[in-house]
Amino acid sequence: MSIKKSYISSPLAFLCNLVMVYLIYGICRLAYLFENWSVLSAGFDTLSFWEAFKGCWMFDTSAILYTNALYAVLMLIPLHLKETHLWQVIAKWVFVIINSLCIIANLADAVYFQYTGRRTTVSVFSEFSHESNLGSVFGVEMVHHWYLVLLGVILIAALIFFYVKPTGKMSLQGLKSYLLYYAIHLVCFGLYIPITVCGMRGGATTAVRPITISNANQYINRPAEAALILNTPFSLIRTINKNVFSDPGYFSREELDTIYSPVHTPSDSLTIRKKNVVVLILESFGREYIGAYNSLSPLTVNCKSFTPFVDSLIQHSVTFNYTFGNGRKSVDGMPSILSSIPRFIEPFFLTPASLNHVSGLAGELGNAGYYSAFFHGAENGSMGFEAFAHATGYNDYFGRTEYNQDPRFGGDNDFDGMWAIWDEEFLQFYALKMSEMREPFLTTVFTASSHHPYVVPERYRDIYFDEPGDDNIMHKCIRYTDHALQLFFETASKQSWYQNTLFVLTADHTNLSSCPEYQTEMGLVSVPLLFFDPSGELQPGIRSGIAQQIDIMPTILNYLGYDHPYVAFGIDLFNTPAEQTWLVGNNNGLYFYAKGDYVIFFTESGTLKAVYNYKEDWFMHHNLLGTTGSIEQQMERQLKAIIQSYMQRMINDQLVISN
Repeated sequence: MSIKKSYISSPLAFLCNLVMVYLIYGICRLAYLFENWSVLSAGFDTLSFWEAFKGCWMFDTSAILYTNALYAVLMLIPLHLKETHLWQVIAKWVFVIINSLCIIANLADAVYFQYTGRRTTVSVFSEFSHESNLGSVFGVEMVHHWYLVLLGVILIAALIFFYVKPTGKMSLQGLKSYLLYYAIHLVCFGLYIPITVCGMRGGATTAVRPITISNANQYINRPAEAALILNTPFSLIRTINKNVFSDPGYFSREELDTIYSPVHTPSDSLTIRKKNVVVLILESFGREYIGAYNSLSPLTVNCKSFTPFVDSLIQHSVTFNYTFGNGRKSVDGMPSILSSIPRFIEPFFLTPASLNHVSGLAGELGNAGYYSAFFHGAENGSMGFEAFAHATGYNDYFGRTEYNQDPRFGGDNDFDGMWAIWDEEFLQFYALKMSEMREPFLTTVFTASSHHPYVVPERYRDIYFDEPGDDNIMHKCIRYTDHALQLFFETASKQSWYQNTLFVLTADHTNLSSCPEYQTEMGLVSVPLLFFDPSGELQPGIRSGIAQQIDIMPTILNYLGYDHPYVAFGIDLFNTPAEQTWLVGNNNGLYFYAKGDYVIFFTESGTLKAVYNYKEDWFMHHNLLGTTGSIEQQMERQLKAIIQSYMQRMINDQLVISN
């Protein structure tokens, strides 16, 4: 038997053709840049070429591997039938057609950018689904931008004429030849699979989640520049089924603003406080683990305290009877805590709206002359935190890379082997780095040790361990992080900036639960939230009412006397009566809204499903729907206004106040 096409050259031909696609993506990006030069070139003097190149390479790799997955299988599958002429013709035209569509998408988007200011996402299909004049619109734009049409034709022709085919002749005879053929192709195909998975995800380490369009913010200085880092095929692919924003149209604009508005306007009388702000976000540090909070539970909670230090800190802080998060994941907690954006349906930074103009504590306080820095002990870029920090206005980011460069610490000897630098060492690094900053400053640290795989440093394993009869493996990690936090405050209290600092402590979300009271709908989002001012200017105490993560930003800004208007979906806890505090969230497609004594549940399609008196019925056994009269009607009206305002601002890119 003889096969005339060389089985050796098939993988090489595949690689050569992928290189051509990379070059074509680069040309399309240059066309995108020149077509929108006035916008995209404005920040070139501060844009790092190397960082931008890394971002472009990462997103192009992901898009190219996604779109060429079928072609890769056709070229690399260990099957000698693929060496036939017909098979190779099919493979070539799969390659040409798919990549031609990608060229068209990239070049067409260069024109559409002027209307949107960002790469096109899959929402464009629903946005124009009912338009009947798209053909004429496209025709006019093709005439106006004939040069892009010409470029597209040239690039598609290049796909056809420069396509590398498997060539050469080699006979395949006997058992040894077949074994050699399949051995080589099995190796090539076996290598291709993990390389492709890593390329699609944007990295190979356990700290990397699949990249999304929001990760582009890590490589830029201005929101518009994200379009230059991204490519349109990636933006379309990664937002499939992520089009979560639609205006429900419950109220007119005038009526909506009378019910609820997230725009905060400074009062006429402000007390200006140029205090530093330190926000500590503790990984998975649920309220359940904190004894001082369990005594405030609506029920008798027999949950042991694992946080002696936090218990003592609460005695000197302001906190509230009920304290909640606005989501269940770290990616939910970050926007809620630092930008006052709750998680509705999908995490904000996994949606197309992540490329909106967005601010937060760092961005707003930057307007008041604050320096800001974000700290996270994992690999730089992990979890998209660096991109988020950059997008919301933080001046600097300190991660595992910067920690390893500090000669005062042990570098990677302090790495936990899975995620990040151990909390104790990284919090010490955090405390000392703040002493090197100009004041006033805003800093945020996101801890990491109280997390899977639930281990503590070797030197503490005889101190913090799984106690007999305690099957919650989180407890030893919580005890360790609480101890690390105590050591942090001991170091911080010796620094010159300490007395002039407002500390805010919360968690990103809850974790493994042992107590039934924290396994209910509201218990699952119960996290600590406390404000501590060592100067004593903020009178400590446990206040009545509800506090949630999205209240942190407006509470801090108003306490500091911030004198600019801003957008925040939460409220100022220090100046809002207890009966007017509230909680909002969305879990498994169901909105929940708590206020006063009640919590309501509301479907995404607009139906009120349940009403409970959570203070008397924490486990929610008795649905009071239809029995509370005006209470549930008022709460439904308020929730609808919050949802509509949220959706409209996401759709219309209105998360910041225009100057």
